[in-house]
Amino acid sequence: MSEAAGQTVETHTPEELARPTYVLNNHPFGWITDKVSSIVEDKMPRWWNVAFGVSFLTMMMCFVMIGYLFTTGVGVWGLNHPVAWGWAIVNFVFWIGIGHAGTLISAILFLLRQKWRTSINRTAEAMTIFAVICAGIFPGIHVGRMWYAWWLLPIPNANSVWPQFRSPLLWDVFAVSTYFTVSLLFWYMGLIPDLATIRDRLRKNAGKLTTGSAKLINRFKQFMYGLFAMGWTGSNRHWWNYEKAYLLLAGLSTPLVLSVHSIVSFDFAVSQVPGWHTTIFPPYFVAGAVFSGFGMVLTLMIPMRTLFKLEDIITIRHLEYMCKVIIATGSIVGYAYAMEFFIAWYGGNPYELYAFKNRAAGPYWWAYWIMISCNVICPQLFWFKWCRTKVWFIFIISIFINIGMWFERFVIVVVSLHRDFLSSSWGYYSPTQIDILTFIGTFGLFMTLFLLFIRYLPAIAIFEVKAVTPQANPHHELGGAKTKNGPKKKGGGNQ
Repeated sequence: MSEAAGQTVETHTPEELARPTYVLNNHPFGWITDKVSSIVEDKMPRWWNVAFGVSFLTMMMCFVMIGYLFTTGVGVWGLNHPVAWGWAIVNFVFWIGIGHAGTLISAILFLLRQKWRTSINRTAEAMTIFAVICAGIFPGIHVGRMWYAWWLLPIPNANSVWPQFRSPLLWDVFAVSTYFTVSLLFWYMGLIPDLATIRDRLRKNAGKLTTGSAKLINRFKQFMYGLFAMGWTGSNRHWWNYEKAYLLLAGLSTPLVLSVHSIVSFDFAVSQVPGWHTTIFPPYFVAGAVFSGFGMVLTLMIPMRTLFKLEDIITIRHLEYMCKVIIATGSIVGYAYAMEFFIAWYGGNPYELYAFKNRAAGPYWWAYWIMISCNVICPQLFWFKWCRTKVWFIFIISIFINIGMWFERFVIVVVSLHRDFLSSSWGYYSPTQIDILTFIGTFGLFMTLFLLFIRYLPAIAIFEVKAVTPQANPHHELGGAKTKNGPKKKGGGNQ
């Protein structure tokens, strides 16, 4: 409102143009704290126990398959000549790609001051770390003699074995390890204020406990959450140091979003194999990684949103923004697919042209068209608002995106290798049961880590969500700004 010529003039946004808030129903600060903390503090529902049991058994199957691989050799996989890279490298690139959305949401959107990231960044960051852990399994086990994997590291040794620093395979080791380290620090830095919140709530509830075992568990939890909260008290000095460190880590993480998958793409682009030797791979891989990462974020967050009744914190507006990012990155990926065919024709290289014709009409034509259907056609449905606002529909499309991005890596790795320059060396690759069960087992590892995360750590950044509510805005009437009828009372509750 403002006053002009002695008259009161309304300056509020018309109702039909007002955007929904990032937290619905104007909940007070205390409600946000209670809602998110209750997931950690309360007993887990039965579905969590069932899901954890299934995930843990699936994870153990992965380790059994790896143990069998160690004792028997890589002959248990479906590798042959010329397909010397099979499902192991396909799965490695797939999991690394899934880990990209977390850093994009956390770092780049933070630097761009996008407030809608606050409800989803914590879960996306955790997903990044767990996906990189799953990805890190495959480079170690695909080399054949896994006990020599330490030769990848530049460690002086008596054998005078030294890594080839001009090889992108070695660049991968440093890029992925750096990405994992920085992502872990970034995730942990954001957790510190909320860990202190859980610690203080445990201390407050300790007096309500009656049994000795419950008191002992409470004290142990207080110690562990307090240890990792690093003495956080919420003082002005602590917040100043936190915000400075978080900004520095965001700036450090941003180049990694571009560099990590660019270096992964160099594993293929620097070779002479038709279908790999192309300069479009770095931006193409980065866009595909963000695309697949957002697909997995939606796959995880939609069930979590429903099962824990977080619809007022993870709103349709958040899902709609993620769908728009998927439209953008999916369109870039589709453009890259078309450009690959165009350059293969325009370049006049018969081997390159045949490699792409073979993708679309060769023995693996079914994999190529699954990839096109899932990655190019399905995301275009998000141009329609109905498709972006129906939660069940978004979930189905996110599943298709995950499937399509795995098939993209399969097409790049396997289909490019099985027919190269000499027709006498052509072959056909088929995975074995060990390949398939190992890959399924990594989903068990991923889900086991994710379920433990939502059980013991705040899955949503409590303090960041509070900061984007109307109550936190001093210029909003719910934040205390003066209106025609006087200032409204701020949202209260336990903070």
